[in-house]
Amino acid sequence: MIFYAIVIAVCVAFDQIVKALAVRFLAPVTTVPIIPRVFHLTYIENTGAAFSIFAGKSIFLIVLTSALIAVLVWLLVSLPKTKAYLTMNTAFALVIGGAVGNLIDRIRLGYVVDFFDFRLIGFAIFNVADCFVVVGCALIMIQVVKHSLHAPD
Repeated sequence: MIFYAIVIAVCVAFDQIVKALAVRFLAPVTTVPIIPRVFHLTYIENTGAAFSIFAGKSIFLIVLTSALIAVLVWLLVSLPKTKAYLTMNTAFALVIGGAVGNLIDRIRLGYVVDFFDFRLIGFAIFNVADCFVVVGCALIMIQVVKHSLHAPD
């Protein structure tokens, strides 16, 4: 269990450090083209969730995120800590770490700091915590599909 606690702590710490750097260096200039018209670092303060849904509904998002974190922690604690469950447990830890990182922003600032801006595809601006959540969710989906393909009928 200590390994997963470390994964969560590293995710939260890395996310918060990168966001602090974005606030310090990116906020004053708003956007920095890394690859012009393709990828920029663009500072925004997102009061919503993914793709700005529920914008301005901070209390709702804090409660929802807290409940999600509680369920994921319960799942992480409940699953066996064996090699067979390593990927699934690590995936839960990544999602928890990302969710906690964004929850800290939401509670402390009232918004989430976002800055990765893929302009080529017109994608929503996002942050490191979001990356952890997406990678964790992708791993969970892969594990569920893999398990369902090998499950007896």
